Amino acid sequence: MTAAVPTELLADRLRRAGEVAAAQDSDVVLITPGTDLRYLLGHEGESHERLTCLVLPAAGHLAPPALVVPKLEAPGFAGVPLEELGVEVLTWTDGEDPYLLVSDLAGGPSRMAVADGMPARHVLRLRDAFPEVGQTLADPILRELRMRKDAAEVAQLREAGAAIDRVHARMAEFLKPGRTEAQVGADIADAILEEGHAAAAFVIVGSGPNGASPHHDVSDRVIESGDVVVIDIGGPLPGGYNSDSTRTYAVGAAPSAEVRDTYAVLQEAQDRAVRFVRPGVTAEQVDDAARAPIAEAGFGAQFVHRTGHGIGLDVHEEPYIVGGNALPLEPGMAFSIEPGIYQEGRWGARIEDIVVVTEDGCEQLNKRPRDLVVL
Repeated sequence: MTAAVPTELLADRLRRAGEVAAAQDSDVVLITPGTDLRYLLGHEGESHERLTCLVLPAAGHLAPPALVVPKLEAPGFAGVPLEELGVEVLTWTDGEDPYLLVSDLAGGPSRMAVADGMPARHVLRLRDAFPEVGQTLADPILRELRMRKDAAEVAQLREAGAAIDRVHARMAEFLKPGRTEAQVGADIADAILEEGHAAAAFVIVGSGPNGASPHHDVSDRVIESGDVVVIDIGGPLPGGYNSDSTRTYAVGAAPSAEVRDTYAVLQEAQDRAVRFVRPGVTAEQVDDAARAPIAEAGFGAQFVHRTGHGIGLDVHEEPYIVGGNALPLEPGMAFSIEPGIYQEGRWGARIEDIVVVTEDGCEQLNKRPRDLVVL
């Protein structure tokens, strides 16, 4: 599906990508199907064994960008304004060598950047076609563009946040004692589609001791009265931008004092980290802001992952909110704030919101209550 991205915006992205490539001393950027291609052309393409590749020269090179695509795949790009974007299209058929096409288009580069998700079969064949050319990853180039969302991207993320909030608002329909995690997860996945997503990318239903595993999926465990349950859900809208939100619920009975007290620490940590977000603050400082209250309460060893990850066309992308990342935050950066406390073998809790950095702070895109909701 082609995203409804204005042609002038796609043209600006192609131009800026070429400028960043030149600034980073790459002569050409090679992008195969995936979210980088969707960002640049408005269409993700299909990653099969046949090579589809956008050949994007760095700024200062005379050659225009070109799309090398199998002839049988070319109709999939019919909705992409390639001519208006100045992108030349070269098709090939089985029996021809598309890597030589790329070689001809790229001229004589000394350094090329290849898409991070490019299949190894293509990377190695391109290495054969350019035996003297150094290869590097394209991520440093594309992340300079993708991690700073424009107004249209923020609007889609805002819409995605509202859609997943509507699913959390329906949790009392699904999350009940006597049902298995798998049954609850299936209903949540249906609701994700009903509330406007194109797909349910992930559904985590971590009940009781399973909630202490941050990347638990679903299981046949029967949810019991008194369980604490972590629900982490999300997926893409038709335009490609993703939601991701976690809430923790107490099912069938009020939580114990221990659970309430521990959860209060987590809630304060998440709130503190959100309030800390503003331009100029570094990613690791936000991580520290979330981690400090949890550590002070004696649960530091039970917070076992980073505080957050960027989000956009991918659920996980730059910037990463983690210790050691000294990247200063800038307006338009979008990421999760999701501290957790995990009591192995007993229960766990996590609170996750997506935020977007503004000129003087941040906007929270998820609006559902962050209290420990009793169902």
